[in-house]
Amino acid sequence: MPEIPFVDAHVHLWDLSRIHYPWLTGPFSDDGPNGSVEPIARNYLLDDYLADAARWNVVGMVHVDAGAEPAAALAETEWLQAMRDERGMPSGIVAFAALDDPDVDTLLAAHAKHPGVRGIRHIVNWHPDPRRTYGPRDVTQDEAWARGYARLAHHGLSFDLQCYPGQMEPLAGLIARHPDVPVIVNHMGMAVATDPDGFGDWRRGMRALAANPHVVTKISGVGFVHRPWTIEQIRPLILEAIEIFGAERCLFASDFPTDKLFGSFDRHMEAYHGIVADFTDAEKRALFGANANRVYRLGLDL
Repeated sequence: MPEIPFVDAHVHLWDLSRIHYPWLTGPFSDDGPNGSVEPIARNYLLDDYLADAARWNVVGMVHVDAGAEPAAALAETEWLQAMRDERGMPSGIVAFAALDDPDVDTLLAAHAKHPGVRGIRHIVNWHPDPRRTYGPRDVTQDEAWARGYARLAHHGLSFDLQCYPGQMEPLAGLIARHPDVPVIVNHMGMAVATDPDGFGDWRRGMRALAANPHVVTKISGVGFVHRPWTIEQIRPLILEAIEIFGAERCLFASDFPTDKLFGSFDRHMEAYHGIVADFTDAEKRALFGANANRVYRLGLDL
């Protein structure tokens, strides 16, 4: 429970007066992948996060790119690095870079100069349903994207993979060719429950990714699958994700404040702890802290 150290593997912070975030700028609509984000379209700073997480013995956290306009990617990293220097958090930073950009190597090098940067995220969710997709096409099918991905290892960077299950099996091949790029699947693979074989697609895709030993997955974002969610809905998904990857390759994360759209911090964490209540103490400590500390190379004393 709360005495178990929690290294939150997926957090977003934003200061809307400092950096522009197009997805947090109105007009808002219920038609997007998250539904309307208007309730979270306000500043969310480190003290706001710590207040939300007050019950849960947070000893570290990983900030993942928060969807700033692409031109502000380096500014976001600089802001977070200054925060880390002053306050010790975020413990690690996953920055944004568009891997299909011809000049991506320059941005990767600039991010990697910051001591807190551990990896890169380029959201690649593509779905034929316009209400689901994050972009007009599947960039992971492009040679330019694959070339950018291949450059991550040169800069010592991991990759946070946020995609849909239908993209996973082709991506598994590219990932296998680059075992020196650690991959962290975001939000438990984002099963699309409304697809004809949504959970079958998810199961096959997650198994294909898990066949690569350098791939792990975050347990978070359950509201992307079921909105609103119940314990009965999310329990089998979480337990199957852990079965597919193993307890040593899963990382619990809050995804706050985005997951605030689907419930409070306490509601999510109480559910997660309840679902793994029968796991061993060592497994729970790995799931809630040690795995994130290892995967993101945070160097925390747990």
